[in-house]
Parts: sequence; structure tokens; C-alpha cells
Amino acid sequence: MAEINVTPFVDVMLVLLIVFMVTAPLLTVGVPVDLPKTKAQALSQDREPLSVSVRRDGGIFLQNTRISADDLVPRLTAIAANGYDQRIFVRGDKSVDYGRVMEVMALISAAGFTHIGLVTDIAKPRSDNDKHKD
Repeated sequence: MAEINVTPFVDVMLVLLIVFMVTAPLLTVGVPVDLPKTKAQALSQDREPLSVSVRRDGGIFLQNTRISADDLVPRLTAIAANGYDQRIFVRGDKSVDYGRVMEVMALISAAGFTHIGLVTDIAKPRSDNDKHKD
């Protein structure tokens, strides 16, 4: 018999498709933060960055885990064991005090991390009705 049976290949591909469909929503950061809006373009990235979020109440989250400010640097250092070139995104709620977000960024920077970025949402274009409300 000289024919290739593709049925097992199709079965494996369908199982992989289901696995990826189930795990893809779990890869996003789940801390609800009301980000400020900007018109800046999204950055292209080669690997998943670490995400530090500052919530409205001033609480700090590393990915999805709430941590204290004292625990932030040791945890980041442990995660980035392959060097300090790991990209870290700081997400600050737009209603949190600007100084609180800067304190968190200063902690990260003082620990030797140099690739730190602030995350914002894309601003929606304003309609003529919205312009008259200001």
C-alpha cells in the first residue's frame, strides 16, 4: 500500500488547535486597570514582557499576583534570572496618583532593570459632539 494515511495527522492537529484555543485567553494579564488613552502606536515585541500593575487603591501586582513594594524587586530579580534585559511593562490606573506609579518605576529602575515601559490604551477618535463637551 503506497498511500499515506493522513487521519492521525488531522487528529493531532485538531487536538493542538483545541489546546491552543483554551490556553490563549489565559496568557493575558487579568488585573483590571483603567489605562489612560494615547495615540501612540503599539510596540512590536519578540517575547512576553513582565507586567507590573498599579491599581486605583495603590496596590501593586506582578502579572496577576498582588505583592508589596518590598517584595517587587526580589521577585523581578528571581524571574529575570537570565539577565537584566527583560522588558517590564508598568500599567498604572489613570486615577492613581502619578507619584505612586513613579515610585514603582523607580524601584524597578534602581534594581538595575533598564527596559521599562508604560502601558496605555489607544485613544478613540473624538467626534464633533465630544469636542463641544470640553
